[in-house]
Amino acid sequence: MLDFLGDLRRTHTCGALRAPDSGKQAVLMGWVNRRRDLGNLIFIDVRDRTGVTQVVFNKERDPAIHQKASTLRNEFVIAVTGKAKQRVADTINKNIPTGEVELIAQELRILNDSRQPPFLPSETVLPNEEMRLKYRYIDLRRDAMQQNIELRHKVSIAIREHLSAQGFFEIETPFMTRSTPEGARDYLVPSRVQPGSFYALPQSPQLFKQILMISGFDRYFQIVRCFRDEDLRADRQPEFTQIDLEMSYPQPERVWEVVEGFLSAAFKAAGHEIGTPFPRMSYDQAIRLYGSDKPDMRLPAMTDVRQAFTSDNLAALAVNPDLPIVAIRIPQVGELSRKERDEIKAMFLAKGSAKLFEDFKRLEKSFPQSTAGIRQEIAAEANDLIVVVAGDGKPGEHKSEGGVKREVKQHDHAVYTAAGLLRIALGQKYADRHGAFKKSGVPANDFRFLWVTDFPMFEWDEDGQRWAAAHHPFTSPHEHDMDKLESDPAAVRALAYDVVLNGTELGSGSIRIHRQDIQSKIFHALGMTEDEARSRFGFFLEALEYGTPPHGGIALGLDRIVMILAGADSLREVIPFPKTARAVDLMVDAPTPVSEAQLKELGIVVKK
Repeated sequence: MLDFLGDLRRTHTCGALRAPDSGKQAVLMGWVNRRRDLGNLIFIDVRDRTGVTQVVFNKERDPAIHQKASTLRNEFVIAVTGKAKQRVADTINKNIPTGEVELIAQELRILNDSRQPPFLPSETVLPNEEMRLKYRYIDLRRDAMQQNIELRHKVSIAIREHLSAQGFFEIETPFMTRSTPEGARDYLVPSRVQPGSFYALPQSPQLFKQILMISGFDRYFQIVRCFRDEDLRADRQPEFTQIDLEMSYPQPERVWEVVEGFLSAAFKAAGHEIGTPFPRMSYDQAIRLYGSDKPDMRLPAMTDVRQAFTSDNLAALAVNPDLPIVAIRIPQVGELSRKERDEIKAMFLAKGSAKLFEDFKRLEKSFPQSTAGIRQEIAAEANDLIVVVAGDGKPGEHKSEGGVKREVKQHDHAVYTAAGLLRIALGQKYADRHGAFKKSGVPANDFRFLWVTDFPMFEWDEDGQRWAAAHHPFTSPHEHDMDKLESDPAAVRALAYDVVLNGTELGSGSIRIHRQDIQSKIFHALGMTEDEARSRFGFFLEALEYGTPPHGGIALGLDRIVMILAGADSLREVIPFPKTARAVDLMVDAPTPVSEAQLKELGIVVKK
């Protein structure tokens, strides 16, 4: 028979009692974590989010309460009143903070019973992820999940306190707004009172935060939920949380200082000190040195070693002398077997644009002078793994009519990115041989932050056969590149920047366009007519006409930051109620069909 809580009040959490508390009366409340029945003595470990305390039920002292304790099972919810007692030396549990004391039970209330759970929070071997997500309320009771959610809370509080101290106002923006398709697909919400019309859930508060700058709030931030209907992966969810901020009158460096400040506070809350200012690198440098716009600098940079080979060497290797030849070095890997070298070929994902030379020793036999020069240039040591990636194809075949330089650059880019993907794959493959990568997360205190700057303003959309905004259409171009907007869009640099940590993009931002004449030029460069621009962004374009100050900002993914700090492999480990890779919530069984009456009221017909 179950008991009521009544007016009984908890005096201590389950992780609070220590040896000096011996002799004190205490009331503990929590779940039965473990039960051991030794006949006259029953030991119950009672658990809450702060820890575990051992409770002792003695048959000789109180047969009735002992009998009641014999009915307890895992995950029952109980309240226990008793006196704290210091354990004798040989029974102390050094693995838990409360291990020097135990509670001698005087009263037991069984507040709720429990079915046998499909798995126990105390189990060290986890069930499959589907089971964990279906019974998320059980999974969240585990110590690791409790710690991850607590970490998320501490990081959020630290960020809020820092930004508030810097003069930022936290201001909420609407969840139900208009659809402005740009990039990922919107989640749409039908309007009952405006039949045939839809709201969209925000992919970002982008336009609202810019309007807040027009409104004179000067410094805004928000830790906000955003929504994108896109394919999922380990570091992506359909709904996610971002740290969003905007400032008036900034240079990019001012935004960076603010971000470095709140990241320092966030990491300090998690027990880590990070150095500032972060290094800075242009987009072009990042591609050349790391083959990625989000470089992981825990491994050595790549090196273009084209000059080490003679023209005869290049002809013998059947590589394109107009394209880069990139050497990748992974330190201290040691000797590889033939099988392992064949596995490197399988990691190489380039499709025709680049060529792999995975056996450097074979290259050394054929080209000893060139490879000696490469070893010296990349500062290779005896046990380092070296592979070479070169441009495929014949000389000149990648140039368009008239030898337009950006076409050559585009194919350089293909070689660099193919090499960059292989570099990361090799680093992850040989994690056991090189300490930079750990499956359980980054090594303690090895946080390699970086600002990547000067992104391209536009990228070519093959499907639409037009230029598209590489960031978003409200990003300002470099002042010195304004004259190239129509004559050479590929050469225009954006005042855009990303903050990167260990190969993960934490956030992306830019200085915005605050002048309507420049905004019109950008829309024109993107192939938008004036009518189309007014139809999609009319309210914002009108706001720009009323004295808009220069402004800029950034948004960082809170989920990703906490994932890295927790040493987790997936965002699902740091989000209380995540979706699966198929965007399904297994616990509540969503999404789900709705009734015909609901659809009719909204004027919606579902076609299968």
